[in-house]
Amino acid sequence: MGVNQLNDLIFELLQPTLPERRSDMSKSNTFETEQLTDAAYYIMLSLLTERHGYAIMQYIEQLTDGEIKIGPATLYTLLKKMKDAGLIEQLEGTTERKKDYQLTATGLDLIRKEVRRRERMARDGQKVLQAYEGRNT
Repeated sequence: MGVNQLNDLIFELLQPTLPERRSDMSKSNTFETEQLTDAAYYIMLSLLTERHGYAIMQYIEQLTDGEIKIGPATLYTLLKKMKDAGLIEQLEGTTERKKDYQLTATGLDLIRKEVRRRERMARDGQKVLQAYEGRNT
């Protein structure tokens, strides 16, 4: 796979979405920016530990206290794109019916950057809200 193809695949994965809470995340809007979608973010977090598809969906639902549910169509589409982009790998010894995945070094680097980006976003939001609330009390 050439560098341009890899960049194109990574760009697809980095399209942000605003998933509906308490519903399947496959019906999400995408915008042309360079952040992970919420679905891709949670899938990559789950793959810090080796997991198969159903275990990924269960982990995300448990992690988010049921707030985020990723459906099979979204999950398997993103897993294929992440694998093609070199962000995750399918582990040896998996069967056609049960495939185990984990992050690659590239995927780990990307999720670390994304966590830092989201932390900055939350801090920025807190600053703005505190300023707003300070003016309106």
